[in-house]
Amino acid sequence: MILFPAIDILDGKAVRLHLGKRETAVVYGEPAELAKKWAACGAEFLHIVDLNAAFDNTSVNDDIIKSIRKAVNIPLQLGGGFKSMDRIKYCLEDVGIDRAIIGSAAVTKPDLFKRAAELYGGRIICGVDERNGKVSIKGWTDDSETTPAELCREIKKAGITTVVYTDITRDGALSGVNVDKTFALQKASGLNVIASGGVASVDDIIKLKEKGIYGAILGKALYTGAIDLIAALEAERGRI
Repeated sequence: MILFPAIDILDGKAVRLHLGKRETAVVYGEPAELAKKWAACGAEFLHIVDLNAAFDNTSVNDDIIKSIRKAVNIPLQLGGGFKSMDRIKYCLEDVGIDRAIIGSAAVTKPDLFKRAAELYGGRIICGVDERNGKVSIKGWTDDSETTPAELCREIKKAGITTVVYTDITRDGALSGVNVDKTFALQKASGLNVIASGGVASVDDIIKLKEKGIYGAILGKALYTGAIDLIAALEAERGRI
């Protein structure tokens, strides 16, 4: 199991949102400094989200993302605003991001998604963001008619092996991760599933690990102190 400390960037700052709503943003500091902090604690992979790209389709945070890449030597996965091959190529080849998380475009631009998967293979993963049984798109501002299971079947055909599954109703709520839904999606799809949304305690991590879940994203719980990253990594590695 892999733990992914999250750094969500809005207007150049690291923030956390509640249920994905922009107006709830709370600022927690400088993204590159937080990246160094999580790496120093032993994180093996970081999860970065460019919220401006997701909400506004802008690239105002590119210099911040580059600063994170320069600050740490561990792999980075980036989500937010991947709507063109030029953008995917820029982030993966020019910036040096290790994995691109494509969410909305997997639903709205399936040909683009398939092309990216053909070119970059395992460096493309899919963001499956669920609200009320449907996949949410456009920075969680709209819901599609596609279910998570349907989307997973389609992306698997394109050779995708890994998804980030977010239960939006729990994101930033510290209400506990939806272990059952996460496990059901991983079992039904045969894909590696990274759990996102609601991870609130080390106990959540242990439950996910016991179910054989591939990974978990740690967000608000890290920033509020509800989870200590060193203790979480100890749990993930089976030491507690």
